[in-house]
Formats: sequence, C-alpha cells, structure tokens
Amino acid sequence: MSFILEIWSFMRARKKFWLLPIMLMMLLFGGLVILTQGSAIAPFIYTIF
Repeated sequence: MSFILEIWSFMRARKKFWLLPIMLMMLLFGGLVILTQGSAIAPFIYTIF
C-alpha cells in the first residue's frame, strides 16, 4: 500500500497526472491476464486482442 501512496505523492508533487490513465490500464490488463490464465474464458479473451 505504501508503494501506491508513494506513486500518488510523486504524481501530485510533479504534476504528472497524465500517468494515471496509463497506470490504470496497465493494472486492468495485468489483472485480466492473471484472472483468465487457467479458466475457460481465456480463449474468448484472446480473440479480442
């Protein structure tokens, strides 16, 4: 949790708020890959990309 707070304080101090959507999309796609790694949904996810 301290890592997230440190990143947030970095973005707030240096006015790098444009990094927030990039980081959110990376987290979303990373979570999608982790959750679908061994499931029956995986073939359908791979057809999207």
